[in-house]
Amino acid sequence: MPLPGHLLPALVLLVAGPPAWAWIPNNCRVPREATCNFVCDCPGCSEETQCGYHGASPTLGAPFACDFEQDSCGWQDISTSGYSWLRDRAGAALEALGPRSDHTLGTDLGWYMAVGTHRGKEASTAAVRSPILHNAAPTCELRLWYHAASGDVAELRLELTHRAETLTLWQSSGPWGPGWQELVVATGRIRDDFRVTFSATRNATHRGTVALDDVVFRGCGLPTPQAHCPPGHHHCQNMACVEPHQLCDGEDNCGDGSDEDAPACRHYTATDFETGLGPWNHSEGWARNHSASASARPRAWPHRDHSRNSAHGSFLVSVAEPSAPAVLSSPEFQASGAHNCSLIFYHYLHGSEDGYLQLFLQTRSPGSPQDPVLLRRRHGELGAAWVRDRVDIQSEHPFRILLTGHTGPGGVVSLDDLILSDHCQPVPEGSSPPAGLWAPAPQPQDFCEPGHLSCGDLCVPLEQLCDFQQQCQGGEDEQECGSTDFEPPTAGGWEDASMGRLQWGRLRAQESGDPGSDASAAAAGHFLSLQRAWGQPAAEARVLTPPLGPSGPRCELRMAYYFHSYPQEVSCNFERDTCGWHSGHLTDAHWRRIQSRGPGYDHTTGQGYFLLLDPTDPPARGPGAHLLTQPQAPAAPQECLSFWYHLHGPQIGTLRLAVRREGEAETILWSRTGAHGNRWLEAWATLHHRPGSGAKYQLVFEGLRDGYHGTMALDDVAVRPGPCWAPRRCSFEDSACGFSSGGLGLWTRQANATGHASWGPRTDHTTETAQGHYMVVDTSPQALPRGHVASLTSEEHQPLAQPACLTFWYHLSLRNPGTLQVHVEEAERRQVLSVSAHGGFAWRLGSVDVQAERAWRVVFEAVAAGMEHSYVALDDLLLQDGPCPRPASCDFEDGLCGWSHLPWPGLGGYSWDWSSGATPSRYPQPPVDHTLGTEAGHFVLFETGVLGPGGRAAWLRSQPLPATKASCLRFWYHMGFPEHFYKGELRVLLNSERGQLTVWSTGGPLRHQWLEGRVEVASAEEFQIVFEATLSGQPALGPIALDDVEYLAGQHCWPPASSQGETALAASVPTMVGSALLALVLLVLLGLVGRHWLQKKGGCPSRDETAAVAPGFDNIVFNADGVTLPASLSGHQ
Repeated sequence: MPLPGHLLPALVLLVAGPPAWAWIPNNCRVPREATCNFVCDCPGCSEETQCGYHGASPTLGAPFACDFEQDSCGWQDISTSGYSWLRDRAGAALEALGPRSDHTLGTDLGWYMAVGTHRGKEASTAAVRSPILHNAAPTCELRLWYHAASGDVAELRLELTHRAETLTLWQSSGPWGPGWQELVVATGRIRDDFRVTFSATRNATHRGTVALDDVVFRGCGLPTPQAHCPPGHHHCQNMACVEPHQLCDGEDNCGDGSDEDAPACRHYTATDFETGLGPWNHSEGWARNHSASASARPRAWPHRDHSRNSAHGSFLVSVAEPSAPAVLSSPEFQASGAHNCSLIFYHYLHGSEDGYLQLFLQTRSPGSPQDPVLLRRRHGELGAAWVRDRVDIQSEHPFRILLTGHTGPGGVVSLDDLILSDHCQPVPEGSSPPAGLWAPAPQPQDFCEPGHLSCGDLCVPLEQLCDFQQQCQGGEDEQECGSTDFEPPTAGGWEDASMGRLQWGRLRAQESGDPGSDASAAAAGHFLSLQRAWGQPAAEARVLTPPLGPSGPRCELRMAYYFHSYPQEVSCNFERDTCGWHSGHLTDAHWRRIQSRGPGYDHTTGQGYFLLLDPTDPPARGPGAHLLTQPQAPAAPQECLSFWYHLHGPQIGTLRLAVRREGEAETILWSRTGAHGNRWLEAWATLHHRPGSGAKYQLVFEGLRDGYHGTMALDDVAVRPGPCWAPRRCSFEDSACGFSSGGLGLWTRQANATGHASWGPRTDHTTETAQGHYMVVDTSPQALPRGHVASLTSEEHQPLAQPACLTFWYHLSLRNPGTLQVHVEEAERRQVLSVSAHGGFAWRLGSVDVQAERAWRVVFEAVAAGMEHSYVALDDLLLQDGPCPRPASCDFEDGLCGWSHLPWPGLGGYSWDWSSGATPSRYPQPPVDHTLGTEAGHFVLFETGVLGPGGRAAWLRSQPLPATKASCLRFWYHMGFPEHFYKGELRVLLNSERGQLTVWSTGGPLRHQWLEGRVEVASAEEFQIVFEATLSGQPALGPIALDDVEYLAGQHCWPPASSQGETALAASVPTMVGSALLALVLLVLLGLVGRHWLQKKGGCPSRDETAAVAPGFDNIVFNADGVTLPASLSGHQ
């Protein structure tokens, strides 16, 4: 049969073998070496898919990452035993020993690579390997997250195979902490093809699972060709551009080596120790070595050199005793005059906090050599990486450079690639005195053991140094322990530990442009300043004290700090940086700028960046975290600050906004407490400035945590001149929200914290505490005579694009206060509600439908009745789109409809939340709602996994409802718990002044469906309906969700519903027992007859045959309204 014409070209390519060019599905043609090279050459980066990562966006610096959500990204299992890697997720895993969630999404629906439990008795290794990758830049960094609890695995290893050599980038035998752990390694410059392999080794004593997720290659792409370079940059032979400081630095930054072969580099002197010490031939305590040496080595030994990035490359390593330094001396150089003699060197400090490397300058003035001067000191653990540094020397006299290495226990100090610039000119032979190695001055002999401090007759051991307890009479053991004003050259023991382009250094105030003085206002004083450095691109600059402690619980660190930068905007969407915002330093918890991933997504694009406060990262001491602006100059007498916030989780705490002005107390502008749904919400606050004062202000977001379950987030902050529109939500906690009471000021904002308020409710509605605020007016005859009116008017609201519902909570005194009227002012005033009733002890919900095509205001009027000790109070105004629902009824599509999820005292501070199936969440939740039946629909839910033993629960409460002889409550619920082992419980309570009454309850395992509940409600007095989520067994992960709650006042449920759900008894016990026995006898008789008939027909299966198991009792749900068949059964009838 002839082939179709469109298949012939493909057949020709297959027959001809692999071509030199690779075809990409979108018809973008690139050479083979241009695929999987961390550079996007095709539209959509299609040639960079299935490369161990998915193609990143073409923006510069974007990382190439794989989260395993779609596929394995080209990673393949290469295990040779039954112990192997596969793509898996917690929700589908049969093993209970693996992670409960992936790292990307933080849920059991996310995917990762994992190896199962090892069943064999012999050691076995499972390995997963990346596809072939091409050309990694010197800055290439590989980040990944792994999960391996201690005891689960014997060894983990990350290797890189290049040509015939396999490099060990990282290996560890534990111990590993619980949860997901991050690993960051530098690959170094890799030419041509290479692969990366991650392996786990197990034996009979290590049986747990190991998982791998979120593999990211960052900074791995070489620069692309450019027609023109920025001023001052070097144009490589391959047309790429590199920065000037990257020339002659021992690293191939161009990609073709032309930055190291440039004409300027020909006068540099580079020593890579491959063939010897070069000009650095005066050495004591250093030895040339390489990683492939067969001799026993410390675990911290470098796995490769820097020059060749190979285990066969040579480097210099200190072999001196810890008590004596290894010394390496340069030849003597001529005076550099006005030029700099620059030394670039790469060092490796790993395995010990006590090792350090020092660089000295020793000059020879006329007469004799001077004592060496310390120019650089690197101390402690810098990780298993080669770190670059550079020192510029100007000297009027001939000089030598001395490098000394001090090894700590189990540590390694190494050197490689010493590069001297062209202005480092050796002194001609014969004109300098014989070279002699410098040795440190001998220390005075004392009777103390090595490592101990001698003071008088005492020997202070190392662990008692800097422990905040003075042992020596003169305090020598507590000197250089971090307390300092930076005037002494030793800087109080603070040492720079930076590895990147920034470092900390002691600086005289006169030498700095700004500030011109130190913290004590002395122009000649010193301080610690952030300065430019020559390391590789890395994270923050670090400066450390000596080891301190132990400390007491009241230990405090106090310091003065100064920020100097160009004025930055408060308005920020956080896509590029944090603009003018920075995290406070008064607590350990910090706001962090993170990228959208899994349950955390930004508001701007859904895929960008936002600020997050996670109370579990780290589990820090202190109440919360601050996010601050720099001092700002007002742009107008009034400014509007708008922002989007996200408060999600069962135990979230409080987020509030404050403004600070010099010489004034902090003013709270806005706050929210508790969960507000798994969604972004907008908020506004008007900033009022005193005209002409010129006083600067500072904005502060403060996150006050209430536990460890939930997150706070901020995004899209904006400031504009002029006042804000009236807010759509107001709790009166921080201000009057722009409401005015006219010239008389009869309405006042108050709290009853002292308990001595002359009128008003004992607690507010927002917080249900005496500290909460509300608006109240005294309607007694002395304050407001009978028939007089007190008005409370809002600011202007923006026009409404659709009908909306304005809800508010009001509180009327027991004695008749008069009438509360609500008016809407648009072009004219119209009354929309009037309430005249005696009050009580409860807040009540009022609602009005609003339609306004132009700007409008709402006016609340209290018309006094002339009664003593009477009042009217208002709290918690909310404007939402759509018509107002019936009391205690809600489909939760637009919010909670007046249902309160505020944590109830004594139940542990937990609250219900609001979400949808389409919204990523770190907590399990139903995939669809009941109202719409889609993932876009909303519901309320509570994750019972956060509850501990002790019967704590979360309440969802309705508004107060009037007494009823019979009303029907209908609702749909969804519960998910592991089958047979754990059981959550959902209850319906009636809460009134008489107490609580449980009228319905149910508990069940995982059902993956919405079930209907109905219960008749009767109460002789005002009451609230309460949905209580709790556990009836051991703590377990599992959500309880509610949707489509409907309260039918004065109506019976049909068909009739019992009052106890699954626990109800619908008839008397004797009747039920007799019915059950009769049914059992009939079933037995029917079974015997049926078996006899099947045997006669020959259709009864034998014991060896497989029988289809009919659904058991678990497939029938006994509800309050009878029997409901699951969809899998009822759908076939």
